[in-house]
Order: sequence, then C-alpha cells, then structure tokens
Amino acid sequence: MTGVPKEKLDRLVQRWETVQTELSTSSGDQVTFVKLSKEFAELNPLVVAIRSLRDAEKEAADLKVMIAEGGDAEMKAMAESELAVIEPRIEKFGHDLQIMLLPTDEADERSAILELRAGTGGDEAALFAGDLFRMYNRYADIQGWKTEIISASESELGGYKEIIANISGKGVFARLKFESGVHRVQRVPATEGSGRIHTSAATVAVLPEAQEVDIDIRMEDIRIDTMRSSGAGGQHVNTTDSAVRLTHLPSGIVITSHEKSQHQNRARVMQVLRTRLYDLERQKIDDERSAARKSQIGTGDRSARIRTYNFPQGRVTDHRINLTLYNLSSVMEGNSLDDLVDALIADRQAKLLAEMGEDVGS
Repeated sequence: MTGVPKEKLDRLVQRWETVQTELSTSSGDQVTFVKLSKEFAELNPLVVAIRSLRDAEKEAADLKVMIAEGGDAEMKAMAESELAVIEPRIEKFGHDLQIMLLPTDEADERSAILELRAGTGGDEAALFAGDLFRMYNRYADIQGWKTEIISASESELGGYKEIIANISGKGVFARLKFESGVHRVQRVPATEGSGRIHTSAATVAVLPEAQEVDIDIRMEDIRIDTMRSSGAGGQHVNTTDSAVRLTHLPSGIVITSHEKSQHQNRARVMQVLRTRLYDLERQKIDDERSAARKSQIGTGDRSARIRTYNFPQGRVTDHRINLTLYNLSSVMEGNSLDDLVDALIADRQAKLLAEMGEDVGS
C-alpha cells in the first residue's frame, strides 16, 4: 500500500529488533551505547508506523474474507461498515509512512544563520527588512528557539540595511530553509504623503550553522621521510637521522621540522598539517556558504521574488506554490508563519513522493 518494497520494511523492523537486543546486552561501552540509542530513537517511530499499517491491513483482509463468505446478513453488513472505516486509515498510515521514509537533509536538525538585506526600495526596503526580522524573531520565540544578533547595520529611518543573526534550536534549518529568496512588499510607506503604494524588496538567506570541523588524517595519505640533521660544530659533527619531512599526498602540503628529537619533529609536523587542513576546510565552508547565499537571494530585484506581502489588501502570496493567505498581520507577528512553512514543506514532500514513485516504477 505504501509503494515501498515489503523487503525494505522487513529490513527496518529486523534492524530495530537487533538494535534493541544490542542495547539490552550492552557491555558498558558508552560510545556504542549512545550510537545505538540514537539509531533506536530514529527507527522506533518507523517501526510503530509499519506495525500500525500491517495490523490495519490484516484486519481489512479478515473483513474482506468475512464479506466474501456471505453468511449472516447482519454480520456481513457490520463487516462492510468496519471496512469502510479502516480503509481510509490504511491509506493514511501508508502516506504517513512514505513521508517518514523520504530522504532527509542532514542539516535539517541544525541551528541556522539568518541574513536579511534591504533590496530595491531605499529606506522603505530597510524598514521592510526590519519587519521581516521582527517576524522571524517572533516566530523563533514561539518555537522556543533562541535568537542572537551577530551584526546589524541600521538605516537612518529605522529598519536594517543588513542584519545577521544566529537562530539556535532543534530543527531550525528544516523549518526556515524555504524562506531564502527575495521577499517583496507592497504598501504605502510612512514617508509617502500622497498615499501612493510603493513596491520594495528585501533578501533573506537561511544557512545551516556550520558544525565544528573534525579533521581526520588518514595515515595512508601521508608520507614521512627522515633526513640528516646537522649538530653544532660544523663538518656534520654529531649528525643524526632526526629531521622529518611530511608530505600530505591529497593536498600536496609539505612540512619540515629540524628539531633534535625525531619524535618531537613528527608530532610538530602532524600538528602543523592538522592546522593547515583545518584552515582549508574552513575556507571551503566559507566559499560554499557564499555560493549558497548568492544562489538563494539572486539580485535582490523586486521582480525576482518568492513571496509578496500586500498590506493594503492584507494578503501574503507565496509564488512558488501559488498560495495566497489573507492573514497578513498574523503572519507578520509570527503567529501564522507556520501556515506558509507547512505548505512549503508539504509541497516539497509531494515532489519527493512523486520522484520516489517514478523510481519504483522505472
């Protein structure tokens, strides 16, 4: 009923049973215990859903047999009535299970960096950027997240030319990642005396918070050569094979140390290598974040928008899913932002389900 092969569901249940057994017989290895506990927590809701689906399918199969056999008319009518109730439940169980089995973004559970910048529209764009930040800050409070401003550049009339904040909590990126893009506002600015509606824009970028980089140096990736190291006195007096030259083959980094102790030299070149690789990884993360920001916010032009906030009509429209809501004030207060977030997540899930169906059918 789910479109997921029975064998895959069986493997999930079997793995859940194995993990449960290993947890109960754990010998005290804390690292293994934590790892198994995490896996069990991830598998348990899946197994509950699988068993609920299978119990409902078995009950439906028994009812169909009862109906097919005929017999007492009253019993048959009761079976048909129960079947009419359970079949929609089977469909819901199957859909919920499919959603649970969809591939997830490993960054979904992370905190996020929120960046807002005024786009076209001058002071009004900066005021709108300030309104958006207030909306996300209120939404974070409602979700139980913590918001910390990293940097801010205020405009002369209020609002922000740019503001960057860290929003920390469980699942922040999963809920906010679809907010990235150009947000357009249509309203009468406070500075407009004629009552004419202006259109301005602000850009939003939501980036998963980078985790501490763990540099794992594989010994097969390095070559260490020992060399002659001359002692004091000239003419190579007291020369020893203590100098060390390390070559990191994947990166081409070469480090040499000439201290008297070969052990000390080895420790030093490894420490320097670890530092340099860490720096390279940090640069890579910064480059990826910069590329992600550019792809998310585009040019900041009014025409390149993902969402429009129309204040005169009290409506907000998300152009990616053609959804229009007439509760703008509640959205701007953060209270109804979930209406948009949930719709965007559901749209993404529907697309993934369609792709999964195509893969199964091909």
